[in-house]
Amino acid sequence: MRRVQLAMATRPVAGLRYCVDEVPSVECRVRIAVWPQLALLLVVCVPVAARGESPPDPASGARHSEEVTITATRTETRIGDTPSSVVVLSREVIETSPAATADDMLRQVPGFTLFRRAGSRVANPTAQGVTLRGIGASGASRALVLDDGIPLNDPFGGWVYWGRVSHPSLERVEIVRGGGSDLYGSGAMGGVVQFIRRRDPAVTAEASGGSQSTRSAAAYAAIPHGEWRGALSLDVFGTGGHILVAPEQRGSVDRRADSQHLAADLSVHRHAAFLRFSHFDEKRNNGTPLQTNATTLRQLAGGGELPLLGGRLTGRGWLGEQDYAQTFSAVSADRESERLTVDQRIPSRSAGSSLQWSRAIGDSHALVAGLDLRHVSGRSEERQFAPAGATTEVVSSGRQRTVAGFVEDVLLVSPALSITAGLRLDGWEREHRWSPRLAALYRPARGPALTASAYRAFRAPTLNELHRGFRVGNVVTLANADLGAETVTGFEAGVRGRNVRATLFWMEMDDLIANVTLSATPSLITRQRRNVERGRSRGMELEGEWRLTPSLRASAGYLFSDATFGSGNRLPQVPRHQATAQARFTARFTAALQARWSAMQYDDDLNRLPLRGYVVADAFVAVPIGRRISATLALENIFDEPIEVSATPVTTLGQPRAIRAGLRYTR
Repeated sequence: MRRVQLAMATRPVAGLRYCVDEVPSVECRVRIAVWPQLALLLVVCVPVAARGESPPDPASGARHSEEVTITATRTETRIGDTPSSVVVLSREVIETSPAATADDMLRQVPGFTLFRRAGSRVANPTAQGVTLRGIGASGASRALVLDDGIPLNDPFGGWVYWGRVSHPSLERVEIVRGGGSDLYGSGAMGGVVQFIRRRDPAVTAEASGGSQSTRSAAAYAAIPHGEWRGALSLDVFGTGGHILVAPEQRGSVDRRADSQHLAADLSVHRHAAFLRFSHFDEKRNNGTPLQTNATTLRQLAGGGELPLLGGRLTGRGWLGEQDYAQTFSAVSADRESERLTVDQRIPSRSAGSSLQWSRAIGDSHALVAGLDLRHVSGRSEERQFAPAGATTEVVSSGRQRTVAGFVEDVLLVSPALSITAGLRLDGWEREHRWSPRLAALYRPARGPALTASAYRAFRAPTLNELHRGFRVGNVVTLANADLGAETVTGFEAGVRGRNVRATLFWMEMDDLIANVTLSATPSLITRQRRNVERGRSRGMELEGEWRLTPSLRASAGYLFSDATFGSGNRLPQVPRHQATAQARFTARFTAALQARWSAMQYDDDLNRLPLRGYVVADAFVAVPIGRRISATLALENIFDEPIEVSATPVTTLGQPRAIRAGLRYTR
């Protein structure tokens, strides 16, 4: 017999799902928060085990299909019950990652790339936009990054400050590949990455130091007191960095690209209500004496829940302000001198809210409907310095207000077949976009499962693309106030066995926003952000996971992505081939080894500046030295492989070999 069930939730995660007798039923909870400008509401539901059974633990060796995602359908659902292409990094994977930052940890997921190969330790933050499946032709993100439902993407430019989330505070990370605008709107044209925070009472802390004068400390503490629970998360990081320019091209102006940041957030929970304050501060040197940038960011968020019309209503809201400052310079051809060209400051403010209501309709429908509101305002204040010494003040500003409504219906046709249909309308300024999605999942009692989906997604230009120009090396990129939204029409089909999954995808892009080369000389390359007529990304994902022994697990992934403009040129910063492999051993001690391969890619739209492929191996070891304390050792880029990051036209390099040793405390 088919049925849809709703009940009160006992833990704060999002979700609504259908169920049959063999599938978990559903619990729901709702949160609400009202701010002076906007109100955010978002449904939260939880599946519980049918007939008293406990949900499987992803780290216990259960099949991948038993792992849970709340991102794929804006609900809590087993991965095996959703047609989306989903990867979940469990706490075990996070704790054994050799990476010092979240973005480097996510590089182990095939299809996840930043616009440039450099990690957030040394790269300019404006280059830290996320691309999934090779649909990014510029530095802006084509994927939405969430922190427990609240966007981490910079509201002005769309890039991500990866240091804002402390590793010890994470329960897991979910990556959904493929268009997600039907549920999440503009930012999710290529997919969604969501950090899920821990909610268990615990105290954990770690500290490490190592090569390149790198030092870090991170902690998470959650302490209950009656009906209240307080949680504190802290992350402090600094590195002396490395010299970015390749040795044969360096000059006296080149120095180490160092960085430091502080991230802290404090949250208070009582029953379903919560309030959280976050602060982030970062300072960087970008590789020469005159190139620096700094960011200060503050955010307040809250939420709550209530029953409504036989269903549940949940809300979240946030207010944020940010101040970003950066300087640019022109470096001489022999790299022996530089002069300041631009001193730029960008203050911005943002607010967001979302309503979501859910209810079971009849025996075979689960309905989710909601409303999203966003407001962003920003101002670019520039002082430009001419070679002769004259200065020019240039000021531009803008704002974006987005209103969106969406609905999703999950229909259980039979115990083996489910169909998901979703539709969303986003409106901003004088534009609007419809984002439909239709997906099917067929899970027979025996044999592999089959998936298929078709969707349309979009991304509106950011205020950064509309109003702010920038310079990297001797490449100047101009803003364009006339940019329009870019769209993608996608189709995918997949097959899933017990240990292996394969997905074929085809995405056609219209009005793709790219950095188009206008002119090129030995001393200066000028580009402008423009809507190009067409683009395409088509390819295949292969992934597998195996438990070889009770103590040893292995996994591997491969992505083929043929991403091109309509002219036939390949999209910049998108390799055709990526592969990853991981192995984890857990017994008296813990050890992890991982490797990734990326093929050649281009740094420009004309395909004249190639970046060579590379293979990198990393390792991590944790050895208990007491009841609650472990000694840790992390090795990155073990074989010191040169990683070409950009050609501007000077070649810059990514993270060289690095080693860190530290201590970890867990209670």
